[in-house]
Amino acid sequence: MISTPTTFFTPHRKTNSFVQGGGIIGSCSAYYLTRHPSFDPSRHSVTLIEATEIAGGASGKAGGLLAQWAYPSNIVPLSYKLHADLAEEHNGKERWGYREVNCGQLIARGRPLNEKTKSDEGSGSSVSLQKRSAAALSKLKKARVPNDLDWLEPEGLRGYENMSDPGETAQVHPYLFTTSIAKLAEEKGAKITLGSVTNIDYSDDAVKSVTYDSKETGESHTIPATDVVIAAGPWTRSVLPEAPIAATRAHSVVIRPTRPVSGYTLFTNIEIPANFDPSKPSRPTVATPEIYARPDDTVYCCGDGDHTVPLPKTSAEVEVDEERCQEIINQVGSVSDELRDGQITARQACYLPNVTAVRGGPLVGHAGTKGLYLAAGHTCWGIQNAPGTGKLISEFVFDGGAKSAKIGSLDPRNYL
Repeated sequence: MISTPTTFFTPHRKTNSFVQGGGIIGSCSAYYLTRHPSFDPSRHSVTLIEATEIAGGASGKAGGLLAQWAYPSNIVPLSYKLHADLAEEHNGKERWGYREVNCGQLIARGRPLNEKTKSDEGSGSSVSLQKRSAAALSKLKKARVPNDLDWLEPEGLRGYENMSDPGETAQVHPYLFTTSIAKLAEEKGAKITLGSVTNIDYSDDAVKSVTYDSKETGESHTIPATDVVIAAGPWTRSVLPEAPIAATRAHSVVIRPTRPVSGYTLFTNIEIPANFDPSKPSRPTVATPEIYARPDDTVYCCGDGDHTVPLPKTSAEVEVDEERCQEIINQVGSVSDELRDGQITARQACYLPNVTAVRGGPLVGHAGTKGLYLAAGHTCWGIQNAPGTGKLISEFVFDGGAKSAKIGSLDPRNYL
C-alpha cells in the first residue's frame, strides 16, 4: 500500500462510509460518525457491516472494566470520560449497567473442592450472617480486606491492596453496551447490514467500493464507498492481511451467586493447594482469575488466554473448552461460597485482538490509502477504549485527522 498524506480531506464532501465489524469498536465508530457536527443524513451515509451478529465476539463476552490506569495513556482519559458522558446522556446506568466500582488486588489461598466450611454445617444458619460475624470481619480486617467484601472466605485471605481511588474505575455490561450503542447509531441514520466483506477496491490509491456476501441471501453486493473503517478485531487480517494483528483465545464464566454481592472488580492471586481436585493429584499452583461483580447480581470471572485453537472464520464458530471454564469455576469457588454454590449462567470463549508489533497497540487512523482507516488491536481494553476510538475515527473521516487526542504513536502507517 502507498502511504498518502492526510491533506486529501475536502470539507463538506458527500461521504459513503462503511464500518466493518459489529463489535464495540465498530459500533462506537458508527455511533460517533452519526454524532459528528458535520454529519448530514442527506449527504452522508454510514453502514455497519457485521458477519454474524452485533457483539457476537469479545465485545459480548468481555469483562467490561473501565479504568483511568488502562493503556494506552494517549486515548484512555478521553475514552473514560466519554463513557461517563454516554451513560449520562442515554441512561447507561439502567441500559447497560454503567457504574463506578471498587477495584483491588487479592491474595488468597484456595480451599480443596471437597472442603466444607462452618457455614455448610449446623442447623441452616444464613450464609450472609456467618460472613458478617465479628470473627469473620476481624479476619477480613487483619488481611486489610474491606468489610463489604464479606462474600470471600476469611480463612484463606492473605492480603488485599486497593488499585484505584473513587472515580478511577467503572464498569459496563459489554453485550448490553455494544448492542445499545449500535442501536443508537441506527436511530441516527446508520444502517446495520449482516454480511461478510470479501473485497475492498482501492483503485487509483483510494477506496472505491466494498463487496460483501449477504448473510440473509448469500448474494454478493458491491457498494460504492468513500471511506472504509476496518474494525474487525482479531479478524482484521481477513481483509487487511498486512495488519500486525494476532488473536488470543480467552475463556470466562458468568455466575449468579447465592446472594447479591458488593461491587468489586478483583485481580486475584490464588494459591491452589495440592490435590485441589482429588480426581487430579497435582502440586500446588497459582491461579490468577479476574472476578467482576455486576449490578445485575451476576459475577463475571475470566482466566488466562491460550493459543491452542486457531482463530475460526467467524465468531459463531468459536470453540469453548469446558475444562478451562470448569477450572475458572473451581478457582473462584475456592475463595467464595457464594460463587462456589452459585448458578453458572454462561460458559464462553472469545478471541482478543493483539498488535504483534514491538510498540503494541491499538492501531487507530489512516491505513495508507485515501479513505481507508484501521481501528483494531485493542487487546483486553477494547470496551474501555471504544468510545475514544470511535470519536477519533469520526474526526478522521469528517475533519481529516484526530482532534480529541494526540495519537501519533497509534498510527497504522508505522506498521503497514
